[in-house]
This record gives sequence, structure tokens and C-alpha cells, in this order.
Amino acid sequence: MTTAEGFQPVKSAGRTLEVLETLAASGGRRSLGDLARDLGIPKSSLHGILRTMMQRGWVEADDTGTRFGLGVRALQVGAAYLDTDDAVGLLAGVLDDLSRQFGETVHLGRLDGAHVVYTAKRESSHPLRLYSAIGRRLPAHATALGKVLLAERATEEVETILGPSPAALTRHTITDLAALHADLAASRERGYAVDHEENTEGIVCFAVAVPLHTPAVDAISLSIPAARLNEQVQQRVVTALHRAVDQVRAARGLFTAS
Repeated sequence: MTTAEGFQPVKSAGRTLEVLETLAASGGRRSLGDLARDLGIPKSSLHGILRTMMQRGWVEADDTGTRFGLGVRALQVGAAYLDTDDAVGLLAGVLDDLSRQFGETVHLGRLDGAHVVYTAKRESSHPLRLYSAIGRRLPAHATALGKVLLAERATEEVETILGPSPAALTRHTITDLAALHADLAASRERGYAVDHEENTEGIVCFAVAVPLHTPAVDAISLSIPAARLNEQVQQRVVTALHRAVDQVRAARGLFTAS
């Protein structure tokens, strides 16, 4: 497809990237037939792409040679991205401080279309905790991280990003657009978003946008099992998150951001 600027994407490069993106989203190895069907690429062409990517370490096959997954080169490139990302490096101290205060799971996330991607994490010290991993993508409308970033955008842009039918992850996920816009308005007014078990049953999450870009693209969250949450803990969390934002705002000149 030609872009508005008249640029014609290179078909082979596009197909290679589609393979990487599909394998990254799969959560496991995929067969040649499955990939060909999902990507709409003939098996003969896809086989050549996969063999080339295997030779360069981007893709690996299982012992049977029939199922394919990401290779170690993908990990190296992902790690390099995080190592050179300004927000990840400069917010490390803020994440560490929140983790020490509460002993709960702390995330830094970035808006990526209709999703948020975890770019940094501090693990909970408790046995009962939220499962997550750096690089994981979650629907923005079902997470505090995503909602606080969507709240910085106009209604029309939010609807363009999410589409007409946001999916439910739990029975608490807000999927009605009118209700979601009301929730985003409340988040905007109070300066933080809350995910009331909307992403994971039993987990409540609070998030604030990081004021490095306008509108913000990064946010910090703290996730707590509902069993450990009460009004006093919630107030402490909100106060700490607002304090973290104030620290970032005061040091904004140190960040290379737009």
C-alpha cells in the first residue's frame, strides 16, 4: 500500500516484519501452515523467509524443524532498545523508590496504538502478585497505564485508536465507549487512572502519566491484589505516584524529550 507521502513499502521487508510481529504475539512456536494462513503468504515464499531469518538468528525452529519461534537476535535487539531508551534509564530511580515503599509490582509502560507495552518492571516482594513481563502488550482500555495515557487524548482520537468494540479481558473490563469516556474524564480530573480488576481478576492498579512528552506516551503504575488494598493504602499509593510525577516534572530538563 502506498502511503500519503507516496512512499511504496518494500514487500519483502514488510513480510519479514510481519513474521516477527506475528511470532512475538503468538506466545509459542507456530507451524509453517499456521503462519502462512494467518499472514496470507504462500508456503513456498514463507519458507524462504523463515530460512533466511533462521540463518541470521531471528527465528528458531524446534527439534522437528516444523514449528518456529523468535530467535535470540530478537532478544538482543529488544534489550538494546531498552538500554538506550531515555525514559527507562532516567525513571529507574523512581521505580525503585516506589518498589521499596510498597513492595508491590511497579511498571513503566508506553502507549503503542491500542495497547500499552511494559518497558520496565519492579517485582513484588509478596507471593501473591501480578504476573507480567517486560515487552508484554496489553489492551490500553483495560489497564490503568493505558487509560491514564488515553485520558490525555481527545475523544475522537481515543475512538480512532480503540475502534468501536474494545474487547473484555475480565468481567470488570469497560467495553462500552460512553462508559469508558466517562472513566477517562474522571482519570483526567483526578490526575490518575484506576484499573479495578479490568485486566486481571483480583488485581487493582493505579497509574499516572509521565510528563516527558505532550501528550504523554509513558506512564508509571503500581499493582496491588485487591485482598491487600484498603482506603488507607490507596491514598498512600496515589500520594506516592503524584510525588513521583512531581519529581519527574522538576527534573524534566534532564530528559531528552519533546
